[in-house]
Amino acid sequence: MHPFRKPLATLAAALALAACGPQEPAPTQTPAATEDSRTPAQREAERTPYQLDQAFAKAGADFGVPAELLKAISYTETRWEMIQGQVEFEGVPAAFGLMALRGEKLSEGARLAGVAEEAVRTQPEANIRAAAALLSSYANELKLDRADVGAWAPAAAKYSGIDNAEAQAQYIHQNVYDVMRKGAVAQTPAGDLAVSLMPTQAQAKFPAPGVVRSMSADYAPAIWRPSPNYNSRPAGTDVSMIVIHTCEGSYSSCWSWLTNSASGVSAHYVVNESGSEISQLVLESNRGWHVGASYDCSLNGSVMCGLNGTSVNNFSVGIEHGGSASQTSFPAGQIDASAKLSCDITQGQGIVRDSYHIVAHGRLQPASRTDPGPNWPWSTYISKIQGYCGGGSTGSIIIDSNQANNDTSKGYVEVTGTSWVSSTNVAGYYGSGYYASPTAAVSEPVTFYFYLPAAATKTIDAWWTSATDRSTTAPFIITNSSGTRLATVNVNQQINGGRWNTLGTWSFPAGWNKVQLSRWTTAGYQVIADAVQVR
Repeated sequence: MHPFRKPLATLAAALALAACGPQEPAPTQTPAATEDSRTPAQREAERTPYQLDQAFAKAGADFGVPAELLKAISYTETRWEMIQGQVEFEGVPAAFGLMALRGEKLSEGARLAGVAEEAVRTQPEANIRAAAALLSSYANELKLDRADVGAWAPAAAKYSGIDNAEAQAQYIHQNVYDVMRKGAVAQTPAGDLAVSLMPTQAQAKFPAPGVVRSMSADYAPAIWRPSPNYNSRPAGTDVSMIVIHTCEGSYSSCWSWLTNSASGVSAHYVVNESGSEISQLVLESNRGWHVGASYDCSLNGSVMCGLNGTSVNNFSVGIEHGGSASQTSFPAGQIDASAKLSCDITQGQGIVRDSYHIVAHGRLQPASRTDPGPNWPWSTYISKIQGYCGGGSTGSIIIDSNQANNDTSKGYVEVTGTSWVSSTNVAGYYGSGYYASPTAAVSEPVTFYFYLPAAATKTIDAWWTSATDRSTTAPFIITNSSGTRLATVNVNQQINGGRWNTLGTWSFPAGWNKVQLSRWTTAGYQVIADAVQVR
């Protein structure tokens, strides 16, 4: 882990936007022993933590920039993380460091501060100094009153790189100066990083947002900010996927760039860092320009292979998120707001709610993209979506042959005997593969359990892969939670592979009901246990 990043497991405690005022960094404990047997390196690591506050204060003093402004811009851009740049939009260089410096601004800041560009990319102090030097040059250019922190707002707006007047105003009033008014603090439990921003009464001298926006037609909580960068989906195309992106920058800069015709790119939605605001830029019925790759099902668990070679944009909805693929965690509010949005999209479009239909940009375009990065909380995110939608896929429960893909509070798989082999030999499987076993005069089933909190009538679907060695009479046994066998359905697994096939509809009591695929059928074939859907 980079020494200036907060541990993921402790982020909630480590970084708090202070609703009740700033928090004081916890003191570092010192050993009770009178004799210090530690090495110099150990003593350095365990001493009172080096305060990034000192770096902000020194850079501010050296270049005549308010330290609180530097901290607030850093918090707005990176949540005080040393990000390592990624490119999300062509024409927008990658951002680096605590201050999210990029492109020509990084080079100019390094020159003005008298530090190497590589140091600006990799060293916190150099990064802060380059940003301070750049802001100082803007203050000279704009002839600002350096003693008045509110007068620095135009310099902060220029630093943001945002051209759109509404987005500039949002960046200044709702982000930079808002965090100055509220205050914030961050530190690691080990005490090797601490930043504190004391609340101030700073009021930005900058035009306030004056645009009254209409709300989204597709998702009521979202603000409608239309992008010109879209076209119609191909006739007859079903929307079947959600693609998760990170902006590699702030929310305001993200939506303003995606609504600019010069960018040539767009997304359907952008979610801000706290989850308090969402913008819709393109109607879900239209084709946004958010993935620069054709679909390859081998990158996505061999799901939807019939779409191979077609543009991902044809059949997907894109959601951008303020932030970076290199950050160590994502704010809980942002994940929650995004999950609610994704639930709504899946309900409206009939998209399956799993990790093969709600996917990372980087999975689909691995040659040039990694977003949303390794720390996007996929398990939590998919579970939240399913929770907000009241179940699994499109209001259903899906039980995969791979237990790792299941929410075991709702459904799980159990394999009996030693003859079942996990396989990916035949394309078109659901999830991460399937189980195959030769037919024999024994049951030894794979059992798909599903839980119903109350009695309900449900339709059962099964998914398998097809080949000429498959059984034409594969027996699916439907049993309720009372142990009553409701039906045995024999299916031909030589056909209809790579899709959901309906077994039937039955009334089930509350509790753990089950669908079993037995091996007891005509000898000389294979039976395939892949996935079951309860809807």
